[in-house]
Amino acid sequence: MVPNATDKDIGVASPSDRERVASTSARSNTSKRSGRIEDIETEDDDISSISTDSINSVVDRRPVIHQTWSRNTGQSWPGDKELAGITTVTTNATHDPRFELEFDDNGENPQDWSMAKKAMVIFFMSFSTLVVVMYSTSYTSGIPGMMRTFGIESKTLVILGVTTYLLGLAIGSLLLAPLSEMYGRRPVYLVAVFAFTVLIIPCALSNNLAQILVMRFFGAIAGSAMISNAPGTVSDIANEHYRALAFSIWSIGPMNGPVVGPLVGGFVYQALDWRWTNWVVMIGSGTSWFMVFLLKETYAPAILRAKAAKKRTETGDSRWHSRYDDKKAFWPLLRENLYRPLYMSVKEPICIFWNVYIALVYGVLYLCFVSYPIVFGEIRGWSPGMIGLGYMGIGIGGMTTIACEPLIRRMINAHKKDPETGKPYPEAMVSVVCIAAVCVPVGELIFAFTGGNPKIPWIAPLLAGIPFGAGNCGVFIYASNYLVHSYGIYAASALAGNAVLRSVMGGALPLAGPQMYATLGPQWSATMLSLIEFALIPIPVVFYLYGYKIRMKSDLIRQMREDREKLEGRKRRAAEREARLKPAEGMRLDEKKTLDV
Repeated sequence: MVPNATDKDIGVASPSDRERVASTSARSNTSKRSGRIEDIETEDDDISSISTDSINSVVDRRPVIHQTWSRNTGQSWPGDKELAGITTVTTNATHDPRFELEFDDNGENPQDWSMAKKAMVIFFMSFSTLVVVMYSTSYTSGIPGMMRTFGIESKTLVILGVTTYLLGLAIGSLLLAPLSEMYGRRPVYLVAVFAFTVLIIPCALSNNLAQILVMRFFGAIAGSAMISNAPGTVSDIANEHYRALAFSIWSIGPMNGPVVGPLVGGFVYQALDWRWTNWVVMIGSGTSWFMVFLLKETYAPAILRAKAAKKRTETGDSRWHSRYDDKKAFWPLLRENLYRPLYMSVKEPICIFWNVYIALVYGVLYLCFVSYPIVFGEIRGWSPGMIGLGYMGIGIGGMTTIACEPLIRRMINAHKKDPETGKPYPEAMVSVVCIAAVCVPVGELIFAFTGGNPKIPWIAPLLAGIPFGAGNCGVFIYASNYLVHSYGIYAASALAGNAVLRSVMGGALPLAGPQMYATLGPQWSATMLSLIEFALIPIPVVFYLYGYKIRMKSDLIRQMREDREKLEGRKRRAAEREARLKPAEGMRLDEKKTLDV
């Protein structure tokens, strides 16, 4: 263990002591330059190594959900107290810094890959996520065929297939999220996509509705790996400058999945049978499996852990290691993943209001997959394939929002900057949500007064989907961004809680669709939904105007701010101490020169 030394000790120490202290400082500086050691300063400003016992105690106390979800979503967690140091620190009592492995300059780091390779990864991730999401809605195209095959008269009963699928996506996202931290993204993709593909087969061959409902639930749990981890893969390969653009390109798949589902499913059901709506998705998921099979691992900790393990095996030297060798067990990670999102959903005012708002918008979107067949099929007499084309308005609206990302980013950056970060306050994101919050009910209201009247040209309700789709896409993307920027290291917990409630609402509200449209009619049903959405517009407006004050009252955000200030204070004291120790190093060099002479 390196001896401790304070500034006072340096001033009165003997030459040999000074040489020993200066040598310690020189080794520290060299390690700092190589990027291998990150100093952790104590509160009383002592320069000391951290013992193995203290590290173990910190590891036992550290929060797990921060590390797991932050890495999965590409967020950093600089205010996480000792956690940031624990994953990178090496000490005299544990690891020799000379044997710590880093990325080489031969393309090991995914962020150093070529632009063509990164584009291929983003395309594979977008397509794979699209397949999982489209299966949630392609199911609705075959509902009439399933009702005839199984002799079911209640349409609501068959719509349960949408409900169970969305519940599976929500639960699976929580269960599978820790796995990518432990084993990397690629193994999770390979196993999950394979299971998703296999579980489609019983749905296609099923002889009863119950089997379909159960298999869709478990299939969704497997498929949720793409939804929970694909954003992390995109973050792995994209640097900060292009990350927003990379996420916009990737989101083309998941944002259009609900629209592509009935579009493809409608023509498949019309030409073949409801069972083929499953076979087509299985073909897509099989293609997705080969895509992820071709990909290399992108998760940096998994790559470095594998590299260190390989080096230890090749050399027989157990000293080779990486900064990420310390891993948390699965069950503690799972407990944190289940507990913290639910806690935040009921205790954090920001999460409570945004969860309710986003869940309702999402529920109305999935209600469209019940209402569009009624409006375009039963009232206007369209075929199943043509009904799928009716969703094109929603798809065009979503694509418009994604294509406008550079303009939206410029609008966000025009807002007032946070002096601490130099970036716009999180409320800048809400300015986009305020506009989107108006577009959603406006589109729904236009659809209400044009869709139910067959005398009005078909193009009118189809065009109503453009502002509706653009608003939905804007709400999902930028409301999520607001939660991410507000909660930082706790962002993934906030998003997880939101995803659960959103999926529950998206699965539950369509169950009321058939009875509601039969009782109120298409016009008044859609009008009622639009009025509810109009009534919720004050939620984003209030957060845009007073979001900063609301955030400052959050216990989690206040704790995060205090942690960040302490970390910055440690870094500042470390820099000051290094500057004070430089004269000691100079004295040692002068003494060495004198002795040499």
